[in-house]
Amino acid sequence: MTSQINGIRDAVDEPAVASPSPATDILAIAREQVLQRGEGLSADQVLQVLKLPDDAVADALALAHEVRLRWCGPEVEVEGIVSLKTGGCPEDCHFCSQSGLFASPVRAVWLDIEELVTAAKQTAETGASEFCIVAAVRGPDERLMDQMRSAVAAIRSAVDINVAASLGILTQSQVDELVAMGVHRYNHNLETAESYFPQVVTTHTWQERFDTLTMVRDSSMEVCCGGIVGMGETVEQRAELASQLAALDPHEVPLNLFNPRPGTPFEDVPVMSARDALRTIAAFRLAMPRTVLRFAGGREVTLGDIGTRDGLLGGINAIIVGNYLTTLGRSADADLDLLTDLRMPIKAVADAV
Repeated sequence: MTSQINGIRDAVDEPAVASPSPATDILAIAREQVLQRGEGLSADQVLQVLKLPDDAVADALALAHEVRLRWCGPEVEVEGIVSLKTGGCPEDCHFCSQSGLFASPVRAVWLDIEELVTAAKQTAETGASEFCIVAAVRGPDERLMDQMRSAVAAIRSAVDINVAASLGILTQSQVDELVAMGVHRYNHNLETAESYFPQVVTTHTWQERFDTLTMVRDSSMEVCCGGIVGMGETVEQRAELASQLAALDPHEVPLNLFNPRPGTPFEDVPVMSARDALRTIAAFRLAMPRTVLRFAGGREVTLGDIGTRDGLLGGINAIIVGNYLTTLGRSADADLDLLTDLRMPIKAVADAV
């Protein structure tokens, strides 16, 4: 394992031992607080990590990797996702090409049950333990809930894989229905810090998202809740998001690195630097030592192949394989080969429940 940690430093071209400085004191604190005691960093402490100088990023990633191994173990959870309903969404999330309010090239499409089962089988063949059904909606109507009932039943009878869902804002009765269907994990991202949310979405509130997540957390479903970094928020707001996610105590946090989409209000926002993305990965792991931290959208654009490796050696312990909802990802084979190369075992379905 020491060779892996040294490999992180080599990969980002930094010396194995950084010169002591006030800026890196936070890593000494994190080593005792997070690595030894398992207590996540506060928002102020996360901000210090996000402000680390470039020559300390490798050490932050190495510490985050140690934390991940101690509190989560060596296994990596693999997931595939499919969009049941793509495009035509009535919300105005400024980053999203699926909004029907923007002139983006994404068209509205509904999949049928057979297509969903086929996608679930293909996902299971990669070794994934998780298959997430996603719909571009404000929240599910009765038609969508009916289709979910049929889809979840068909998938569970045909494939040995856990079924998750991401259907927007829920009512308590819909939470109860999803539990009854056998959905074991629900994804609903906070997207960004509460203080920045009005700059990103105006058709619903951050609190509405938080309320849905609270209901899910209080049910028997696992909470999957993350966000997107690099949408123009400040580093202070990035630290705020990490703290707000930690307060929810989610089972999983998908971390998206912003990939600007044509035709959306955020199409001209520049892609964040790889160095800032790696700082963020380390900081989020140090804020949430026991949480599944998943590589989600944007890593191909922001980090590339080498950065993807650095992230897996810097706190990430789950990945989405294949394509995303409206953007292309790395091939599943490439990611699985990388996990083999890094000697990181894939979590089995039974262990992921």
